[in-house]
Amino acid sequence: MMKYIVFDMDGVIVDSEYTYLESKAKILHEEGYDKPISYQYQFMGTTYEFMWTTMKEELGLDKSVDYYIEQMNNKREEMIQRDGVKPIKGVVKYIEKLKSEGATLAVASSSPKKEIEHNLTELGIIDFFEVLVSGEEVENSKPAPDIFLRAAELLQVTPEKCVAYEDTKNGSLSAKTAGMYVIGFENPDYPAQDLSAADEIINSFV
Repeated sequence: MMKYIVFDMDGVIVDSEYTYLESKAKILHEEGYDKPISYQYQFMGTTYEFMWTTMKEELGLDKSVDYYIEQMNNKREEMIQRDGVKPIKGVVKYIEKLKSEGATLAVASSSPKKEIEHNLTELGIIDFFEVLVSGEEVENSKPAPDIFLRAAELLQVTPEKCVAYEDTKNGSLSAKTAGMYVIGFENPDYPAQDLSAADEIINSFV
């Protein structure tokens, strides 16, 4: 087992991808664009700013990026209030096991820092992580390697000494480009992602 392990959050630790997919599809519908949920797959693993800037440019949305981010967050918050912060099945015990075996853990997520901290606190595992890096803290969004390079820097190791867990095409490319060993998590509850950049693929933490 490698000692330094970096987790993505959405879709790997927290079962939250559906809140992004559904909220964005609803907003686009309200704006007059009936895009299928599959249109949103390309944005899985990227920052809020990147996804809404891209959609604004592609679709000609007339309101500001900040407006759409606020609307998305409001809709997501309604879902989270309804459903709670849901962990991916088996991942909490898996993280506890890694920590008990002496691993040093980090999170590298495109989500805002306050959301990372909130979710890990709700799941009772925030103290297991030495490093938390958000997409707000780096210049370039996944699939650029910035966020994983920053995580390795804070862990004070080279990326080659790290294992990264990712569930999206953008995330796995980001971690692989950074130089980490990548384990792709293929969640059977979500649409299949292109995880060909991963060194190996799993479909369960149980």
